[in-house]
This record gives sequence, C-alpha cells and structure tokens, in this order.
Amino acid sequence: MTGPDVLVTGASGFIGSHLCQALEVAGYRVRAMTRHPERYFGAGEPVAGDVGRPASLQEPLAGVEAAYYLVHSLDSAQFEEVDAQAARAFGAAAAEAGVGRIIYLGGLGADDQQLSAHLRSRRAVETLLGEAGVPVTVLRAAVVIGHGGISWEITRQLVDHLPVMIAPRWVSTRTQPIALADVVRYLVAVLQAPESAGQVYEIGGPEVLRYIDMLQRAARVQHKRMLPVLPVPLLTPRLSSAWLALVTDVNLATARNLVDSMTTEVVVRQNSIQRLAPGPTIGYDESVRQALAARRAAAGAGPRRRLPRAG
Repeated sequence: MTGPDVLVTGASGFIGSHLCQALEVAGYRVRAMTRHPERYFGAGEPVAGDVGRPASLQEPLAGVEAAYYLVHSLDSAQFEEVDAQAARAFGAAAAEAGVGRIIYLGGLGADDQQLSAHLRSRRAVETLLGEAGVPVTVLRAAVVIGHGGISWEITRQLVDHLPVMIAPRWVSTRTQPIALADVVRYLVAVLQAPESAGQVYEIGGPEVLRYIDMLQRAARVQHKRMLPVLPVPLLTPRLSSAWLALVTDVNLATARNLVDSMTTEVVVRQNSIQRLAPGPTIGYDESVRQALAARRAAAGAGPRRRLPRAG
C-alpha cells in the first residue's frame, strides 16, 4: 500500500537526499523539490521549486499531506533576512495549498541563552513557517555526523590537514553530535506520529562532547596521531573563521556564521523524542566510522567539489 504524498525541500542536500530514500522505503510518495530537477537522480519524483521564488511553490505543494523544510542560506552575509523571507513565503504557500503539516529541522540551543545569529535565525524560522496557520513539527539538532555535512567535513578536514590544532575558545564549547542515520530516523518518525504536530523535539546522540574532543576522537578512529593543541585564547571570531576557511573547503561566509555558533553550548535538555521514537542512538565513534565508510563508497562517483552552500 502506498502512503500519502510528501514534499521534501532541499532534496539534493545532505539531509534531504537521505530522507527521500528513507521515506520511499517507508512507503510514501516523495516529491523531491529542487531548483534543478533535470539534474536530480535521487529518490522520489523531482519537482521544480525555489523557496526564494514564492510563485514556484504552488505546484510542488499541491496535494501533499506534509512538507519537510530543510533549506537555509548559511553562506549569505544576509542569511537572517533571506531565511526569514523564504520561511514566511513557504508557510503561506503551504497554507494556501492545504498542507496538513510542515516538519522543520532546526538548531539546538536553550531559549534563555544568548544565541548566535545563526541559531537565532533557525529559531525564528520555526515561528515564521507556522505564521499562516500550518502546524509545524520542529526537530532541533546540533552537529550532524555524516558524509557531506558541512560541520562533519570541517572536522574531518581539520584532522586530515593540521599537524597541530590551533585552539580558539570555541574548541572547549560543549555540543551533542548526532549521527545522520538517527536524524533521518527521527524525521520519518514524527511524520508517522500525528500527535507530533505543533511540537518541538530536541535530538542528539548519546554523548556530550567538546569540539576538541570530537576532533581528537575522530583522529583516533582513523588511527591518526592525536592532534597537539596550541591554545590561542585571543583569536577573534573573524580571524578564527578566516583560518577555518583557509584550511578547509568551507567558504568564508559560512565559516564566520559557524564560528559564531560554536561559542554557544548546544545540548539536549528535554528528551521527549524518546517517547515518540524509542531506541538507542549511535555513539560518536561509530557515527564517524559510518561517515568515513560513506565517503569511501562515494569516492569514485565524480569530481571533488567544494562543500555545499546549504544543508
């Protein structure tokens, strides 16, 4: 039996491409929204759409029961404004099309914290998507470990490229990384649970780690020498992001926005997702192994590209 139609925005991105596959396996009819459907060869039926062009959203949203919103503009200096406009337009188009629910993957961070611009934008999108009346289910995550994800690729490339780890203050910030497979599992689970409409869930792996711990354990998994740490406490966010852009494939705007967020502790404070989708989550070392295995499997698929501009 075939399930209802579901739209996935950002279908060619890091999370979206894996989600489309999982939804098809679960029996849903998947519409994979992309700006270039002629170049899309993943799971689902490719449909043209661009959250930056509201008129293009009518056709992909028509007749779908639920829509996943997995896009952002992290590489833009004006990403807060761009993301706000896109979220408001998508929510309005979804309401006009009669979509029953929007599912959004946002960012962890306590409401009483001083959030970075990046995390403030993610939190604002949660509200803007539902302004026109469509219930929004929100999953909030920190670093997602998987091949092709920007945060993981930065970790992998720092381990690969650096003989010594320059240590700005953010390397001591605590975060709660989560494996790509667990994120996808939770995204499918909330779709299958009508009671999740309008709810916010925090998701994370089983371990809370500092960024320096993540780097050193990723090195250990690969049987590489542990990175010596050179503390540079006065390294400014601007210099830190320029350094990050220099030693990895991430562009400067994305590096700056990520570094700003790396000073904020992002850990799970409520675990209600376990009542909805119980079961153990994948540990950090195993998630690193899975990401490296996926990279090896994709090694012959095409020419090496720069990191994606949006998730």
